[in-house]
Amino acid sequence: MSRPRVVIVGAGFAGYQTARTLSRLTRNKADIVLLNPTDYFLYLPLLPQVAAGVLEPRRVTVSLTGTLPHVRLVLGEADGIDLEARTVHYTDPEGDGGTLSYDRLVLAVGSVNKLLPVPGVAEHAHGFRGLPEALYLRDHVTRQIELAAAADDSKNCSSRCTFVVVGAGYTGTEVAAQGQLFTDQLVRKRPLREGMRPRWLLLDIAPRVLPELDERLSSTADRVLRQRGVDVRTGTSVEEATSTGVRLSDGEFVDTRTLVWCVGVRPDPLVAGVGRPMERGRLLVDPYLQVPGHPEVFACGDAAAVPDLEKPGEYTAMTAQHAWRHGKVAGHNVAASFGVGTRRAYRHRDLGFVVDLGGVKAAANPLGIPLSGPLAGVVARGYHLAAMPGNRVRVAADWLLDAVLPRQGVQLGLVRSWSVPLESASPELARVAGGPEKRAGAAGEDGSPADSGAAGTGGSGAARVPKAEASAVRDPGNRPAPDPDALAARDPDAPRAPDPGRPAAPAAGRQKDAAPDSPTSRGPAESAGPNPDPDKPAAPAPERPAEGES
Repeated sequence: MSRPRVVIVGAGFAGYQTARTLSRLTRNKADIVLLNPTDYFLYLPLLPQVAAGVLEPRRVTVSLTGTLPHVRLVLGEADGIDLEARTVHYTDPEGDGGTLSYDRLVLAVGSVNKLLPVPGVAEHAHGFRGLPEALYLRDHVTRQIELAAAADDSKNCSSRCTFVVVGAGYTGTEVAAQGQLFTDQLVRKRPLREGMRPRWLLLDIAPRVLPELDERLSSTADRVLRQRGVDVRTGTSVEEATSTGVRLSDGEFVDTRTLVWCVGVRPDPLVAGVGRPMERGRLLVDPYLQVPGHPEVFACGDAAAVPDLEKPGEYTAMTAQHAWRHGKVAGHNVAASFGVGTRRAYRHRDLGFVVDLGGVKAAANPLGIPLSGPLAGVVARGYHLAAMPGNRVRVAADWLLDAVLPRQGVQLGLVRSWSVPLESASPELARVAGGPEKRAGAAGEDGSPADSGAAGTGGSGAARVPKAEASAVRDPGNRPAPDPDALAARDPDAPRAPDPGRPAAPAAGRQKDAAPDSPTSRGPAESAGPNPDPDKPAAPAPERPAEGES
C-alpha cells in the first residue's frame, strides 16, 4: 500500500514548522512534499540587520533540504488549487508548469506587502518582505551616502542622505533604528558637507510607534529612536510620492531618494481563489486548522483566519510567533489524521515581544516583564538565537565581529531597483530581465477575486490562475525591464537571454490590490528632474489627488 502524500505550500514560519513537525512524527509513514519558490527558510525578524550590514545574507537563510529530513522539496510557486481533484498546480523557476496530487494539503503561503492607492507609491517605494529587498536597500543606502558625499550642492546632498520609512510597526521601527546606525558609520569614512548628517524619518498615522504593543515598549523604542536622531512623526501620512521626494499629510515636501514601505502585510491572494469562506482575505479554518467542508485541507500562518480561543470572536494576529505555533499544531493534526497521535486545538499564551533597536539597545517584555537598554538587547538576541532553526553560531559570530570591527560599506550591485517592485506577490524572488514570471488575480480585502481572470469555481473549489499575456516586467519608473541582450551589450555581468532551445514564458508579476484600511499612506512631489538613481529611471510626477481623495 502506498504511503499517503502531504503537500505543504509555502516554507515560511508556518510551513517550515509544519514540515519539521510532520517529518519527526510520521517517520517515513507519509510522503511529505514541500512546495516553495526558494530552497531556504527566511528568518524575517533579522532581515533589518541584513539591510544594515550587521549580518551577511546567508545567515538569515536556513537550508530546507539540510534541515528537513525525509521532506521532498519542489521548487515552484503555486498558482492553482483544485480541491475536488486534490491537486496543486505550480510554476517552477524556469517557467514550466507542474501538478502535485495530495491526500492532505497544508496551505501556508504567508503574506505579501499591503499597498495603498497613494499616487507614486508603487513606482517609487520598495517593500521589505524578502531577501532581495534587503540586499537592494543595503546597496541603495550605501550608494546614496557615497553620492551625497560627492555632491556639489547642499540640496542634492541633503536629498540623498534623507531616508523615509513609512509604517512604525515592528519592521519599520527596526529598519529606521538599524538604518540610522548604519548611515552614521558610513559617513565616518565618507564625511558629508559641513553641518550635515544622515536623516531618517519614521512616519505612521497611528498616535505612537509600535501601536500594537504595550505602551512601555512603545515609549522605550520612541525614546531610543529620538536620541539616535531619527525624526519620528506620528499622526502623519503620505499623500504623494515621486522620484525626488514625498509630500506629507501636513503639506511638507521632503526631498528624498529613498522610500521604504513597511505599512503592513496582507494574506497571499492565492487563498482567495480556493473558493472557501474568507475573513478579510484570510482562509477561515476551525480551531484544528482544518478548512470546513474539506477536512483533508489545513491552513495556517498569515493566510489563515484561526479562531483565538483565548479571545472568543477574534482571530489570531498575523505574527511570526503565531505562525510558528500554527505550524506545530498543523503538523500534529495532519499526523493525527493518519492515526499518529491525537489532534489538538490551537491555543496560545503570549510569551512577550522583543524589538531589536540596533547596537546594545532593544525593547522587550519577556513573560510580561518590561525591559530596556542592554539587558533588553541581550534578551532580544538570545530569543532570536533560540528561535532560529539553524545558523546560530554564524549569526552569533557576525554579531561579535560587528561589535569589534567596522562594517563594510560597499555596493555589490546584485539587485537593481526594477528587480524588486513593491507590487510583487513573490518578494522572496528578485525579477530577472527576460526571466519567466507568472501572474495571479488580485484579491480584495474580503478575499474575493478582484480580477475576472482569476477563476474560482465556487462549489467545486477549483482555482486556476492563468498566466499573463505577453507584457513586459515593469520597473518603478514604469518602463519595461531592460532587454537582456541590450543589457549584455552594455554590461558583461548583466543577465543573458534565455536559452533559445527553451521558449520563454510570458513576463508579468502576480497582481495585487491596494488595501484601503492600512494605517499609513504616503506621497510627494515636484517635477522629476535628472535621473537621481542610476538603476531607477525617472518618471513624471503624478498629479496630486483632488481634495478629499486618499
